[in-house]
Amino acid sequence: MRALSARLPWARGAPWAPRASALAALALGILLALVPAVAPRDITLLNLGFFTFLYVAQGLAWNVLGGYAGYVSFGYAAFFGLGAYTTALLWLAGWPPLATYPVAGIVAAAFSLIVGVPTLRLVGPYFSIATIGVGEAMRVLMLNLDRITGGASGLNLPTAVPSKTWFYTTSLLFAAVAFAVAAWVRGSRVGLGLMALRMDLEAAESLGVRTALFKNVAHSLGAFLVGACGGLYATFLQYVHPDTVFSFTESISLVLIALIGGLGTVWGPVLGAVVFYAVQDYLQTSYPTFHLLVYGVLLILILLFEPKGLAGLAERAWRRMRGAPARLAPAGPSGAEPAAPGRGGAG
Repeated sequence: MRALSARLPWARGAPWAPRASALAALALGILLALVPAVAPRDITLLNLGFFTFLYVAQGLAWNVLGGYAGYVSFGYAAFFGLGAYTTALLWLAGWPPLATYPVAGIVAAAFSLIVGVPTLRLVGPYFSIATIGVGEAMRVLMLNLDRITGGASGLNLPTAVPSKTWFYTTSLLFAAVAFAVAAWVRGSRVGLGLMALRMDLEAAESLGVRTALFKNVAHSLGAFLVGACGGLYATFLQYVHPDTVFSFTESISLVLIALIGGLGTVWGPVLGAVVFYAVQDYLQTSYPTFHLLVYGVLLILILLFEPKGLAGLAERAWRRMRGAPARLAPAGPSGAEPAAPGRGGAG
């Protein structure tokens, strides 16, 4: 691993970068936590915050494997749905909702190991196609397990739920935890190994990177966070249906969030989730399908003019404001520029 650190430029980054990122995240988190105190009765604002933070947490979770390692998965809806149904079934059995979220994450992580061990042996588009099959198979399976999942009727959940302020604060906490996990992974030996295998799988293995272990750890971490988010979503909605929580649209949303924000970055999924849900919330009410066109145009523009996403655009603007030259290679674990895609994954 020392040899790997010496070869990768971002492993020798400036020590202030992680601290600056952490301080910025802490300041932003404190400001957002004060919103319910300032506008406790603004239901629209609290709901907007809840869904945005939920997408932030899921985008960060997806980015651990999809961004750092370059393994683009279209099957994370399976983890979201398993988490939602775990919370739903335990809640109906008498558990308090808050106690079900860690269990929902564990169930999703366990399932990620079951499907990850065989599918993560695949690379490139083969892996992505396999994850589509896993996600759709879970949706069909859950539709047919009507005695457990309610089938086509879904499950109605208890109506006694916490306040909107509680949901806002809890989803903000989920986003903060996901951000901390993503930042820790990127600055750790695991993150270093993931980005190395993204550049070249065979070269990483020759340098001693335990690629199979790192890929499954990243997959399980992301699944745990997404599963817990699914449990929180089920509590908020008080209803779960296989076509909703196992929807392919859910998986596509996480991919778009990371691509728009910036693959392989810590702040990219945060920016991507804000833009993604803001566009969806504003347009979907009046124009149910127009937001898809906006996402497509935005994605094409980013891929053509700023492949590093909004995080790369923001960093470039910041450097121009400071009069600093553009950076050619990532300089640190919390830098905004991802490693170049290679043979290690689908990215």
